[in-house]
Amino acid sequence: MTVLAPTPVNAGPCSAEIDSLQAAVDARIDTTAGVGRTGRESTAATAHRQPTPGSIARAEENLGEGVSYEQVLAALTQARAADQAGDATSCERALGVARSAMER
Repeated sequence: MTVLAPTPVNAGPCSAEIDSLQAAVDARIDTTAGVGRTGRESTAATAHRQPTPGSIARAEENLGEGVSYEQVLAALTQARAADQAGDATSCERALGVARSAMER
């Protein structure tokens, strides 16, 4: 009989902050998408793919609504890379950029 033991997952120095900010970004994108104008449905939208926060953000920007989420999402990607590398300073810097972009 083989026993499999769970392996620990090492969270980076700012994983919790990244998760929290990602949830806030997703919520804001959803709110913006729910109250604004509607756009035409693209062919990609009918290809049995689920929209991502990034694709929804781009659609909102194309309609001229909301903040520029591209910078926020790019900064979150940088924060995740720094977090995985264990670089707390770079991670916090990237999170600061993301927060600043959210405030615009």
